[in-house]
Amino acid sequence: MRGLRITLIIAVILGGLFVAADRILVGFAEDEAADKIRISEGLAEKPDVSINGFPFLTQLAGGELDDVSIGIDDYEAPAEDGKKIRIAELDATMRGVAFSDSYSSATADSADGTARITYDELLKAAKVEAAEVAPGMQAKVVGLSPGGGGKIKVAIEISVFGRKLPPVGVTSTVTVEDGNTVYVHADAMPKVAGVSVADRKMREITDFKQKLDGLPAGIDLKSVQAVQDGVEIAVTGTQVKLVG
Repeated sequence: MRGLRITLIIAVILGGLFVAADRILVGFAEDEAADKIRISEGLAEKPDVSINGFPFLTQLAGGELDDVSIGIDDYEAPAEDGKKIRIAELDATMRGVAFSDSYSSATADSADGTARITYDELLKAAKVEAAEVAPGMQAKVVGLSPGGGGKIKVAIEISVFGRKLPPVGVTSTVTVEDGNTVYVHADAMPKVAGVSVADRKMREITDFKQKLDGLPAGIDLKSVQAVQDGVEIAVTGTQVKLVG
């Protein structure tokens, strides 16, 4: 019996050492992965990286990680015409992350997550300079806010012969186009001072798009909805290139 107890004690100690070594190594790997992603994506700070699943050592030996969570704050994604748009939060879960022997490259078999763009940031894509929508009438977008039911309220400032009218709120649907573009489209055109404005001319003001060109390779926009502090975008992807 004593020999059995000693064997059990040794097994427990060795098991504890294995777990401790596994957790130390996974922490080191998370830090290294975060640094490589920071460099690869040109980030100002390291992202949050969590390598999930246990044990890590067997995943490492197999050259593939089961599940990796990545969180990036204030991610500046290239947009159209050389401009950039700041994504306030980008959170994604990567599955089946295969990496090279030298750890110089890593690709996820699949991924899903969310990205959030604030209203102030999305406003940069709107028509914020006044343009003529009817004889003697000009309009421009002056603000964005939640419109309820996953929609956006677009605030339009209208001037009639130089006289500014109170802003008009236009409820708009927000959708995804072509896997990389957020599209804001007014549900209906309001009357201005009791007058109907030509739909086409007004839509040149109310409707706008924001294309995102610089998301990690393999990531596409899936759907989008307006929330309290911006638009929340569901992202998905296959063969997502993380590093290299």
